[in-house]
Amino acid sequence: ASRRRGPAVGEEAAVSAAPDVPPPLAERVAAALRDVPDFPKPGVLFKDITPLLADGPLFADVAAAIAGQHRDSGFDVVAGVEARGFVVAAAVAIAAGTGLVPVRKAGKLPAATVTRSYELEYGEATIEVHADAFARHRRVLLVDDVLATGGTLAAAADLVAAAGGELAGVSVILELAALGGRDRLGVPDLHSLLTV
Repeated sequence: ASRRRGPAVGEEAAVSAAPDVPPPLAERVAAALRDVPDFPKPGVLFKDITPLLADGPLFADVAAAIAGQHRDSGFDVVAGVEARGFVVAAAVAIAAGTGLVPVRKAGKLPAATVTRSYELEYGEATIEVHADAFARHRRVLLVDDVLATGGTLAAAADLVAAAGGELAGVSVILELAALGGRDRLGVPDLHSLLTV
């Protein structure tokens, strides 16, 4: 699931696919997303990706498509943002034949960490990675489920650099364009499968 603000309840949003996403895959992804009105609060249209995750062949195709979007960037590890980003990033790492680095909520990793705090719509959050996470695999593909305002991914990208990694690219399944996350991130190699 994804707690991201979408269009107002009852409002239809145009969905577009990235140019490198085959139309049949884009249609399957769009059909698998479930809109849940007024969750977690009134006026928010929750974009639920759990039906996509439950469809094994579709999930495999999504992971392969994300890995393929960054084939030329030379990434050698995938970092996934807690919690849904873990799931997507793990599948992408398997599709690409790389390892996975978890970007966790504060206090969840056992060894020395690097942390970053950032603002949410409803407060503040802190995420972290192990300080040595990118000691061996420096070129990082950062993956999450949805790009909304960009706060979480901006903090995660900052963590990658702080821990000695080099950001090779960022990918999400769904981008909510009206919330301006792409501009906030300012990452040249940012891909989404679908944009609403």
